[in-house]
Amino acid sequence: MDNILTIENVSKTYGNFTALNNVSINVPKGSVFGLLGPNGAGKTSLIRIINQITLPDSGSVYLDGEILQPHHIQYIGYLPEERGLYKSMKVGDQAMYLAQLKGMSKTDAKKKLQYWFEKFEITDWWNKKIQELSKGMAQKVQFIVTVLHNPKLLIFDEPFSGFDPINANLIKDEILQLRDDGASIIFSTHRMESVEELCDYIALINKSNKILDGKLVDIKQAFKTNQFEVGLLCNNKKELFNEIKSNYFVETSESISFNTDLKLVISLKNGETSTDLIKFLNNKAQINHFNEIIPSANDIFLKAVANNG
Repeated sequence: MDNILTIENVSKTYGNFTALNNVSINVPKGSVFGLLGPNGAGKTSLIRIINQITLPDSGSVYLDGEILQPHHIQYIGYLPEERGLYKSMKVGDQAMYLAQLKGMSKTDAKKKLQYWFEKFEITDWWNKKIQELSKGMAQKVQFIVTVLHNPKLLIFDEPFSGFDPINANLIKDEILQLRDDGASIIFSTHRMESVEELCDYIALINKSNKILDGKLVDIKQAFKTNQFEVGLLCNNKKELFNEIKSNYFVETSESISFNTDLKLVISLKNGETSTDLIKFLNNKAQINHFNEIIPSANDIFLKAVANNG
């Protein structure tokens, strides 16, 4: 698969502090790529290097196959976590100004802004000052000016900060539509539920090192523990629990149910399959619920960071 962004062996230090240590990452074209890590892991340093705010001490960065150069900034849209709109400027004037900084003509900028303002139902904000808007309203404006020039690469750093659930869902749908329309997106967040909803690929950085990366579904597969959540309808719960426990590692489950099932989490033995487990349980009780436990992005994040020490 072609990559929109290739980061090869990038390192960055600030005095005696190592922010990035020989990090390599590939961002496939047309994907949403989750850049994850605890606070202070090195994510912001990497984003600043991609945006050419700072330079790496060593290593290389390529945008669409070319070594990253100053003129490439027109092909990148960046929505920082700390928003940077001028509070005393009118919304329309500021949006026009930022669009032209990205190389858009005045005519094209006005046309595209009209499209987005109508789409987000904010046309009456044009002559308002940023300081008159709520945080969420200002976020919408900044999102628009980030995507307005149709960049090849979009970088969203905590894009849902300040949004209520309705507007967060609106922005989520727009991000997915941008991807479907051909944009490539780096998405940095601490909200793991958003990673589940949006990301095709992820990379996890911890203590300046990349400790995990790849396709999210493949990573989930690698982190599976062969555990199954089951609900069993029977008359002798205690006896059945003890019998299953004598054959498998079993825990009680806290899953919500509308009946009085015996709810368990059962781990497979080495060499056994889910079919073997179903066959065993079918001979003991009525199976009302049987579901493989797939690790969430949050589970993977916590386990990978813990294992990394």
